[in-house]
Amino acid sequence: MAKSRTNHIYTTAELELDVLSGDDDLFRWFLLAYLFGKPIQSSVALQTWRVFIDHHLDTPWAILKYKHRHLVHLLDEGRYKRYDESTAKGLHICMEQLVRDYEGSLLLMIESSENEDELSKRLQKLYGVGPKTSEIFMRETEEFFARRME
Repeated sequence: MAKSRTNHIYTTAELELDVLSGDDDLFRWFLLAYLFGKPIQSSVALQTWRVFIDHHLDTPWAILKYKHRHLVHLLDEGRYKRYDESTAKGLHICMEQLVRDYEGSLLLMIESSENEDELSKRLQKLYGVGPKTSEIFMRETEEFFARRME
């Protein structure tokens, strides 16, 4: 779940995401957590995320193919204006790391993490991902580790 700055709590179920189904929805959730983790209104982060999804920017490779100025334009379309330049730069760097270190797969990152603490540390090594983004993302990934215990 992601707690918004307006006290509305978004869940992956509300957004029709099934993070347990594999990398596609898991990445979409990560992208939203990345946007929610910035100091911006949650409604703006959600709207911007929807712009990305509508433009099929829902994989690390799709984001990497977009030029910086095009990402800035999409961020502006979502009203993410104050942090558009830095977020576009951060997204490119983060996606480069994700592709280089985990073949673009958050599922691979989760599977190669011994526990949730290690996953949090790995997430926070990605550019632009701090404790808040990690916390938001991991609220919906607990089931991966619960399944290991069974």
